[in-house]
Amino acid sequence: MILLKNGMVYLSNDKKIIKADVLIEKKVIKKIAPSIDEKNAEVIDCAGMHIFPGFVDMHCHLREPGYTYKEDIASGAASAAKGGFTSICCMPNTKPAIDNLSTLDYIMRKARDVGKTKIFVIGAMSKGIEGKEIANIATLVKGGVVGLSDDGNCIQVAKLQLNVMRYASIYDIPMICHSEDYSLSGDGQVNYGYMSTKLGLPGIPTLAEESMVSRDIMLADVTGSRVHIAHASTKRTVELIRQAKKDGIKVTAEVTPHHLVLNENACDGFDTNTKMKPPLRSEEDRKSLLEGLLDGTIDVIATDHAPHSDYEKELEFMKAPFGVIGFESAFPVLYTTFVKTDLIKLEELIDRMTSKPANIINKEVGELKEGAAADLNVFNLDESFTFDESEILSKSKNSPFIGMNMWGKIYYTMCDGKFTWKV
Repeated sequence: MILLKNGMVYLSNDKKIIKADVLIEKKVIKKIAPSIDEKNAEVIDCAGMHIFPGFVDMHCHLREPGYTYKEDIASGAASAAKGGFTSICCMPNTKPAIDNLSTLDYIMRKARDVGKTKIFVIGAMSKGIEGKEIANIATLVKGGVVGLSDDGNCIQVAKLQLNVMRYASIYDIPMICHSEDYSLSGDGQVNYGYMSTKLGLPGIPTLAEESMVSRDIMLADVTGSRVHIAHASTKRTVELIRQAKKDGIKVTAEVTPHHLVLNENACDGFDTNTKMKPPLRSEEDRKSLLEGLLDGTIDVIATDHAPHSDYEKELEFMKAPFGVIGFESAFPVLYTTFVKTDLIKLEELIDRMTSKPANIINKEVGELKEGAAADLNVFNLDESFTFDESEILSKSKNSPFIGMNMWGKIYYTMCDGKFTWKV
């Protein structure tokens, strides 16, 4: 048994934080109470620390199989554990893509062997995520996927997207939509507007995202399927989602830490670690994302952890790939930027990183309560640190937050009652 003493504990049922002890027996949280005495337990003093449910990330890229020089399941799981995550969902844009049972089984077996975090798999919407032919959704669902997506790509043909949604609605499984009209985004590199003009780079207009968000919301309305808008980035996207929810359409949405914290000005200087899709948008868009998060329009914060190797990112801006890592910086960046400045309540932030994503993927994870799996993390919120590249556990170091001073240092992560990260 393990006894965490004197911590500030987030209670998932009540969505509040109290001072309490947490007793863990084998894989389960046995008891939470103001004071627990257990002679046979290993006692860890958590005075001055916060104990949260393990974070749930419903959008990440582990790159295995096919791109293990960027990341693999073991390194991704280790990075997630250091960030306080105990459940993550990996996207299907691997090589081969997760559009078949053998690839799905390989990832699930490898995830179980690694064991540092619970890894759920998102299956492909279309074969090879090429947007040409519908994937074998029935087989993927039977095999255990928790969602469908062509993330990294976007199905351009509306009829195919309609068929995917009709098919998937049978299984009541979320479709996680990367929203991008290629005829509008073209070879864009950054947000279309002032910054693209200043840098002399092709721009990606907000309309490239909004037109597809609008289409998928309408298709969800027609089919009755569950649509989840991935990495929302624009003001109008937030407005479309807000109206869809009012209309009773089954739509949920996520935003990333980098889109919440940074705007397009971060790209000034051609740092390829600020290059991602969708691109960092205007300050007006960023503020709208925050407003959408606060009023419940946006349900979830997801990392979109997208590792790329140094040699890929150390190219000129036009040639570098899109994407940034996010596991190890997500919570401290959000806590520092929004909770420390009283823009978001700590309890609200934890809810958006635990219960909300767990509900969307329909898994009983991300809960800190008696009888739940012992998935949790322990942070000292009064301790600051500099986000140092040399301390990142991901194989890749492509983060726009390297060098940033952050508050909220993680001391422990536990998954199914076992420590997966310790300082």
